[in-house]
Amino acid sequence: MRIDEIIAAEGPTFSVELFPPKTAEATAALFDTARSLRELGPDFVSVTYGAGGSTREGTVEITRGLKEELGFETMAHLSCVGETREGLAATLDRIAEAGIENVFALRGDPPRGQEDFVQPEGGLGSAAELTAFISEGWDFTVGGACFPEVHPEAPDLETDLAYLKTKVESGASFLITQLFFDNQVYFDFVAAARAARIEVPILAGVIPVASFSQTKRICELCDASIPGRLEEAFRAAEGDEQAEFELGVAYAAQQCAELLVAGAPGIHFYALNRAPATRAVLGALRAARPWERRLGGTSDLASLSD
Repeated sequence: MRIDEIIAAEGPTFSVELFPPKTAEATAALFDTARSLRELGPDFVSVTYGAGGSTREGTVEITRGLKEELGFETMAHLSCVGETREGLAATLDRIAEAGIENVFALRGDPPRGQEDFVQPEGGLGSAAELTAFISEGWDFTVGGACFPEVHPEAPDLETDLAYLKTKVESGASFLITQLFFDNQVYFDFVAAARAARIEVPILAGVIPVASFSQTKRICELCDASIPGRLEEAFRAAEGDEQAEFELGVAYAAQQCAELLVAGAPGIHFYALNRAPATRAVLGALRAARPWERRLGGTSDLASLSD
């Protein structure tokens, strides 16, 4: 099923992002994670695409396996890094042959050791170009990334939104945000996007923190901020793994509930290939159904631009 159709259905969308493992043991663990999450009925699972060839060959196979073996609706990530047009076309053909209907189009981060993105010879230079390339040649639903705290390479929000609009005009029918912890950042971003006439659904990207040190490293890599009071609470745990896990789950559950009450169309969990934290948060949301208390009965935050 196509993700734009899933999002358009009644009720919020819940999805989980996983990454291709590098070993057979890690692959088995990934499928155990997926089986555990399957019981809570995520609407789709996405699989990331490694830069510079690190794990990209596994993306299609893992995405195919999650769909065929476990019955998930799936989305394969695809990036421009290190790829020619011919290479991208071959990968897209493989995705289509696997029966996958959804692709997440990214420019991609530079490979490790390379400071700036360099457009590959014979390749593409942006997510908008990749989105247009996919839309013109294949029958996929295409999603795109967005950055509530502004893309690190954009000088300001206005410039970032102007580029995001070209991505949508090129064929992206929904967006997923980079991870964030302050919901007001998301609310303000959606209001600004609607004012810029970006009308597609914007799913909120949330990471249920299981390890503070790991999450802090991820935030430093993607320029996502951690609110001071939340960081203080994690530091008060003094490295106690169970205390960090409990705090991370409690915070994410509250964060997601507030987002859904306010009208976010869905939550995209950055699960880091582990089930317990995401499972706990999604289970709590399924039980509490906070979206049934939705303010004003809106399905997305479009009203903020009125």
